[in-house]
Amino acid sequence: MPTGIIESLDHEARGITRREGKTIFVDGALPGECVEYASFRQKPKYELAHLVKVQRASAARVEPVCPHFGICGGCAMQHMHPADQLAAKQRVLEDSLWHIGRVRPAQVLPPIQGAAWGYRHRARLGVRKLASRGGMLIGFHEWRSSYIADIRTCPVLPPHVSNLLMPLRALLGGLSIAERLPQIEIAVGERCTAIVLRILQPLSRRDEEALRVFADQQQVVFYLQPKGPDSAVRFYPLPGPRLSYLLPEFDLELEFRPTDFTQVNHAMNRVMVRRALQLLDPQPGERIADMFCGLGNFTLPIARRGAEVMGVEGSAALVARGPQAARANALAEKVSFVAANLFNSTEDWLAGLGRFDKMLIDPPREGALELCKALGGDAPRRLVYVSCNPATLARDAGVLTSLKGYRLQAAGIVNRFPHTAHVESIALFERE
Repeated sequence: MPTGIIESLDHEARGITRREGKTIFVDGALPGECVEYASFRQKPKYELAHLVKVQRASAARVEPVCPHFGICGGCAMQHMHPADQLAAKQRVLEDSLWHIGRVRPAQVLPPIQGAAWGYRHRARLGVRKLASRGGMLIGFHEWRSSYIADIRTCPVLPPHVSNLLMPLRALLGGLSIAERLPQIEIAVGERCTAIVLRILQPLSRRDEEALRVFADQQQVVFYLQPKGPDSAVRFYPLPGPRLSYLLPEFDLELEFRPTDFTQVNHAMNRVMVRRALQLLDPQPGERIADMFCGLGNFTLPIARRGAEVMGVEGSAALVARGPQAARANALAEKVSFVAANLFNSTEDWLAGLGRFDKMLIDPPREGALELCKALGGDAPRRLVYVSCNPATLARDAGVLTSLKGYRLQAAGIVNRFPHTAHVESIALFERE
């Protein structure tokens, strides 16, 4: 059995060692450890391997809290102390910025962190009826597999949601359409918890009654989704609180649909918005763009600081609801929304929006390459970039610094997904 000394972690939290000129990625190994491993995929320049035995353990290694860790693919770093997780993610960010973008921040921001457990207010869980495994399975997919993990509890979900897993298994397993129900989505708001059932055929009357009884007992709201995300409709109870989240520092409440993209970690989102606005420093009288604005998670807080804000988003449905959120929070006169595909940005199109003093960019994992390329001579003097992918942030940082005259003044991680390999970050760029 080959052995190796783990040098570092990659962006998927795999340990890296080397042998005979090849890089070996070892699942579950930590930096500094001496491990035995078994390769399961071999390529000319690298191998993928399973951890077999830890001969010398790292001081960062801890006992995972979740009994399903190592099988369930929802978490990748529970075996690592949370403080060491932060350090590893910070290294991934800094290494990406340098090796991909050839840039280093003038200041490394202190990491934004919060509760390590019970933070996940949104989750998409697979569902499968499997008599040989005890009836109904509900869970995340297994590690590197399409199979659904047989999870009975989940410490990264809020406790009341984790406690619903087994009752939900019993409920869904008893429905007439149990074999035609591939997934559920759970969304936790300030005043209610929603469960979206992805149904491939209609419910029977008996099914409907079972859902009503469960909703009353467990104090949840059921939605039914027969097709795509936009088809999700509230089933029961029809009256009652709607999904929303709060940004108390800005006196804001934003309503959302259970299938909308919203932040998974509400507490961390509040801290992240605060950090973003500290870096952006919006002032009354300024005109600011919020690119990839979504529901207005940054748009409305910027407006609350007195600036005039234009939110730009690719989803026409979200853009249509933006003014509603602005009116509900008494900000309609400060905010406008535009529907546009920012992945097709051009310099002429961007110039057509008018001049902006500052800009905030919060793109999906693909990043904002075309938008960065479209920044012209009258580009905003300050730009805050919120990223969920260090590789695309680094790529775009290279464009901003080498071609657009910006300096990377500061960057740091936002640990919105503890125990996972996801590296979220925030960066400040400035130009003369």
